[in-house]
Amino acid sequence: MKIVYFSITGQTRRFIQKLGWPAQTFVEITPDFPDIEMTQPFILITPSYAEETPFVQHSQEVMDPVFEFMATGINVALCKGIIGTGNRNFAGIYIFTAKELSVKYQIPIVYDFEMNGTLSDVRAVKDIFEKLSKGAEIRTIEKQMHIEHREQI
Repeated sequence: MKIVYFSITGQTRRFIQKLGWPAQTFVEITPDFPDIEMTQPFILITPSYAEETPFVQHSQEVMDPVFEFMATGINVALCKGIIGTGNRNFAGIYIFTAKELSVKYQIPIVYDFEMNGTLSDVRAVKDIFEKLSKGAEIRTIEKQMHIEHREQI
């Protein structure tokens, strides 16, 4: 299992360094080389750079390498979850790129954090990575609510 990430300003890269794992655990998507074809499961960590108007929200072109990466080979099938990073000051577009990828590829968002994360965020991501590495499956809140509702009927 790997962690694949994209970092523009260095915030996501700083978070990756906080995890303290060997370099071979990580794959960095770069603007010059986004078409990396993965051969094993991974979690994607992506920042958000989005534009918002009264009628439209979409990720900025600077995020294209992440979308190109996901469209390469069988990367979508190997992605076990998405972690979004961002700044809550941007309200409606906080972790927007993660949300956009999640909807487009039907991959769950497993966690989110601000900027380069806190120690609590590091612990949470390590826990998620460990569980997914051991074969745990993600159930989204919507699915859990649906299952609970069905059981009540």
